Amino acid sequence: MDLLKRYRWALLLTLLLGLSMILKPDMGFKAASLTGENFLFMLKIIPPIFLILGLLDVWVPKETMIKYMGKGSGLKGSVLAFFLGSAAAGPLYAAFPVAHVLLKKEASLINVFIFIGAWSATKVPPFLFETTSLGLNFAVTRLALILPSIIFIALITFKATKKEEQSIYENAQSF
Repeated sequence: MDLLKRYRWALLLTLLLGLSMILKPDMGFKAASLTGENFLFMLKIIPPIFLILGLLDVWVPKETMIKYMGKGSGLKGSVLAFFLGSAAAGPLYAAFPVAHVLLKKEASLINVFIFIGAWSATKVPPFLFETTSLGLNFAVTRLALILPSIIFIALITFKATKKEEQSIYENAQSF
């Protein structure tokens, strides 16, 4: 029963996909085809991310993570979180397992939020593309505008989750 409860959404969506294939075959088969393509795409991305996560989990001691990105790390922790997020490769959904490992290693919650914000908005390859396509002025202006936005959103999210901070860390340890 726990298995059904755990995968209820995946099962429901699979059922809906099956129904759409019966009721509207052209739309249903197109949806199934797109689902298969997305699944294969994710199979290419997820294994390398989990490999990196495993290495991060094993190679970086908890004490080192606390020192550089923990609660007392201050500005250097936030800058490191920003650069880690900016240097990352892959889609945004890949940031969340990395954020989980950061939480497991007791990185500060605000630094995790900055990391996710940087991953989503300041990666190096898009910046280089913007520079070549739209010009250096545009790319630097966008970066200058997005930086305070990331910090602002991270602060708001941090304040909104402050009461749940301890349970967030406990949940990260339990998985």
